Amino acid sequence: MIFISEAAKHKVADLKQEAAIGDDYFIRVSVVGGGCSGLSYKMDFDNESRPEDQEFEDRGIKLVTDLKSFLYLCDTTLDFSDGLNGKGFHFVNPNATRTCGCGESFAV
Repeated sequence: MIFISEAAKHKVADLKQEAAIGDDYFIRVSVVGGGCSGLSYKMDFDNESRPEDQEFEDRGIKLVTDLKSFLYLCDTTLDFSDGLNGKGFHFVNPNATRTCGCGESFAV
């Protein structure tokens, strides 16, 4: 399962409203090669499902990932912070053995 924090849920709702996109859109998260630690997170709005997608819903938000990315994202929480120590979405990934200083990449 992939989870979403309450703060991230509210930010996603705000972004959907600002972009004037409907409820048929969901959050697509994936893992791609790159970044200082070897793997990076990717996140975007999408409205087209693919045959091997893994779909989850938490706090009323639909989160979708491909099967390969799910191997890295299992039990991960999408969070959002707007504090002084960093603003934006970030992933709390219990599978990561190492992360970079910016939090954008990780290794397992």
